[in-house]
Amino acid sequence: MNENTDGVRRRRLERASVDASDRRILAELARDAGQSFAELGLKVALSPPAVHERVKRMKQSGVIRDTVARIDATAVGKSLLAFVHVEAAGWGKSERLLQLARYPEIEEMHSVAGDASMVLKVRTESPQALEHLLGQIHSVPGVRGTKSFIALSTFLDRPVQAEVTETWPDFPMPE
Repeated sequence: MNENTDGVRRRRLERASVDASDRRILAELARDAGQSFAELGLKVALSPPAVHERVKRMKQSGVIRDTVARIDATAVGKSLLAFVHVEAAGWGKSERLLQLARYPEIEEMHSVAGDASMVLKVRTESPQALEHLLGQIHSVPGVRGTKSFIALSTFLDRPVQAEVTETWPDFPMPE
């Protein structure tokens, strides 16, 4: 069976080796991917050629998937952020349901445990545009329903963090 999997990530079979220096590089790239290797080297205490080799290796191994610009959604007219829980008959990541990836308004698709089969992160220009997209989702055979959660404000939106701590910091709890 030849299935088109463009845009659908496969699970990595092996975990790439990432050491402390790699993590420092990744953390800096997550803050600003446009830095030169010389700038990165100064921040992580490595020579520019060493940083270049490490970045090249991490790209080849799949640790670094892309180097992208983070775009302000409001600046490009996509100010409505919603999370759509999709309830589907059978297994949530059916081939038909995965075809929803063709809609550019859908930024992320996650197979989840719980009441929904899948959770979608969606950005549209308006409630009417969201309503139109929901109609497209409902037209997929096997979709039984959706629940939409519209974000009013975003307080934290960051990429994957490379820093790892073995212990969680103690945060004082409000009384």
